[in-house]
Amino acid sequence: MAGYRVTAESIKTARQLYRYLMRTCEDLPEKPMQVHYKHYVRQGFHSHSDETDPERLKQIIDKAIEDSKWILEKYKK
Repeated sequence: MAGYRVTAESIKTARQLYRYLMRTCEDLPEKPMQVHYKHYVRQGFHSHSDETDPERLKQIIDKAIEDSKWILEKYKK
C-alpha cells in the first residue's frame, strides 16, 4: 500500500515495531541523528530477537514506542 504507515497503536509484532522505529528515525531533523538511532534500533532488534514470551514482547514494544515518542519530542524543540 503506497503511503501506508503503521501507527503505534497497531503494532503487535517485532517486525512491525522494527519498521515503525526505522521510519520514525526518518522524522528526525538531521541525517547524523537518523543514522545513530537507526543503528540503535538494529542493535535492540538483534538483542531481543530470541524473545518468545508474549508479555515480555508487549513490554518491549510499549517501551520502544514510548522512547521513540520522547526522542522525537526532544529534537523538535
